[in-house]
Amino acid sequence: MKNTTLPNKRSAKPPADHALHPLDYFERRKNEIIQTIQQLVEIESPSDIKQAVDRLSAVLEGRFSDLGGQTRFHRAEKFGNHLQVDFPGRPTGRPVLLLGHLDTVYPIGTLAEMPFRVADGRVWGPGALDMKSGIALALHAIEGLQARQGRVLPRPVTVLLVSDEEVGSESSRGITESLAKKSSAVLVLEPSYGLRGAVKTARKGVGEYKITVHGKAAHSGLDFDQGDSAVLELARQVIEISKLIDRKRGLTLNAGVIIGGTRVNVIAAEASAWIDVRIARRKDAAGIDRKLRSLKPFNRKCKIEITGGLNRPPMERSPGVAALYRKAARAAKDLGWSLEEAAVGGGSDGNFTAALGIPTLDGLGGVGEGAHALHESVLVAELPRRAALLAALIEGI
Repeated sequence: MKNTTLPNKRSAKPPADHALHPLDYFERRKNEIIQTIQQLVEIESPSDIKQAVDRLSAVLEGRFSDLGGQTRFHRAEKFGNHLQVDFPGRPTGRPVLLLGHLDTVYPIGTLAEMPFRVADGRVWGPGALDMKSGIALALHAIEGLQARQGRVLPRPVTVLLVSDEEVGSESSRGITESLAKKSSAVLVLEPSYGLRGAVKTARKGVGEYKITVHGKAAHSGLDFDQGDSAVLELARQVIEISKLIDRKRGLTLNAGVIIGGTRVNVIAAEASAWIDVRIARRKDAAGIDRKLRSLKPFNRKCKIEITGGLNRPPMERSPGVAALYRKAARAAKDLGWSLEEAAVGGGSDGNFTAALGIPTLDGLGGVGEGAHALHESVLVAELPRRAALLAALIEGI
């Protein structure tokens, strides 16, 4: 009888990185991803503090350089510098653009009140979800592709991290659009939608208008009939504006801030309202703009001044967006789960690229909840899956 010796499982070597299933590879590096998120979260980067955002971009410039990326800064005066990183690939061709932002909504000092921590299966901290986890995932997805396929990526990749997304992308929009036009597709590193991790295939366009009413001041006791109240006129205008809401068309308007008057016993000479406008379809932009600018005063002695406009076009679910989602859904299925899609009301820089006709998929960052809030957090268990999905899309687009 032939003797056979069973292998000693305890002495078997674990497979090399390049032989691992992608999900296993990133599962092994989950703690490294968390450490990167911590590094980024603990560098506070509010949009309005240029020096703070520049500190973060300098750290990331070093991290991407270590991976072999060619880095450059697009200098900005008012906001932080925008970081671009280019990776060559094989074969050469149009790159995929990984798009994200460095800035957060939190002022300097927020870390003292909501410090970075790992607890209850989550990573917590200001900007952890929106969107420093997305930046960390991009870093580790690129590193993972290099480990599995060699130093050169399977395709060219451009990373753009802007500094002013949270305040309208005034200084970065042109850079984003220019790079998008040179790309085959755009993958946006914003957080996913909901705890089920849906990607975003449609976003509303965003506009902001300021309605200012000029009236006539008078003493509210001695000369009541001599005044023309800007506050009263503005209140009537806000009611008229609310009549323009059309939920079926995805059109909403919100008077989010109203100011007016000087003292309680003075009929107000001036009052203003800031109106947030959201549209689901680009063709509705001109119509709502025309209606707002054609508002007429109820009190003909008052004058209305209207400024502002649409600053982000909607991201519509175009055939290119839908095709990119299907590729992502297939990649997720190969990795072992079902990837959902969602249409959301908030805007991102992906709105700009989708409006150019470039296939764009949003929500490829962390899975969590509480963006811009005290309970902002990211699910730790989802980090390997999101890194593996991002890597698969880079490779398979």
